[in-house]
Amino acid sequence: MEINGVQIDDTFAEGFPIKVARVLITAVTERWALEAAREATGFGTSVIGCPAEAGIECVVGGDETPDGRPGVNILICNMGYKNLETSLLFRLGQGVLTAPTTAAWSGLPEAEKQFDTGKKLSFFGDGYQKQAELYGRNVWKIPLMSGEFVIEQSFGAVDGIAGGNFLILGQNQMAALTAAEAAVNAIGKLKGSITPFPGGVVSSGSKVGSRYKFLKASTNTAFCASLRADGVCTLAEDVSSVYEIVINGLDREAIQKAMNAGINAACRVPGILKITAANYEGKLGAHQFPLHAVLE
Repeated sequence: MEINGVQIDDTFAEGFPIKVARVLITAVTERWALEAAREATGFGTSVIGCPAEAGIECVVGGDETPDGRPGVNILICNMGYKNLETSLLFRLGQGVLTAPTTAAWSGLPEAEKQFDTGKKLSFFGDGYQKQAELYGRNVWKIPLMSGEFVIEQSFGAVDGIAGGNFLILGQNQMAALTAAEAAVNAIGKLKGSITPFPGGVVSSGSKVGSRYKFLKASTNTAFCASLRADGVCTLAEDVSSVYEIVINGLDREAIQKAMNAGINAACRVPGILKITAANYEGKLGAHQFPLHAVLE
């Protein structure tokens, strides 16, 4: 298969199960909603070394928010519900409550699994917090120096998927990076998924395991052009740079749509030679996303 002359490998991306919560952050302007969203999703690239995987899902207008203000959806992901609950409490408390004019709403109010994050965070009000109903939702109002912070009582979570991915193989670094940026921009227009790495782009693609027993993962040597002389690089001679796009989603369909949009966007950039994907013989997870099927 080819798209715009770019070869699409007949292979698959390998993902794994993860727990996902969606938070809708609103503020007086889109700028402040985004500031809070970026802070709340920081240090959220990979559970290999981060306390959670997190990212901005999409920006939404006031017609899609409970309070009619500009909003930003974020997804926070963790391997278990207990760790996810902790991540929600810390990230909303430190990244959203602290930001000017923000409010936090559950993006999955109908989910079976619910955390009482708002109630727990309300204790910051030191006894002056108040429970109320706003826009048909149960909320807590926490007094702040600048006004009040409104947070929904409960936040829902679901079983999602992490690790959907594709690799962009370029003639040079700037071609590969430009294609990666185009892919992330295309995915950012969709709902239900995030690209949790810096700017959505992974420079340090990894493989499962290492020659060092204390490491769970290590650099994906087969895709490192600098290791040709070492005999472990499997890249063609005309490929000099590879970037990976990793995608987490609420469900399988969300990841498939994101991969489709991202791959098509990347293939429109000159200097891209091939699109492939990372898989590890089932060592990472049971979710498979065949590239050819995703692009049908």
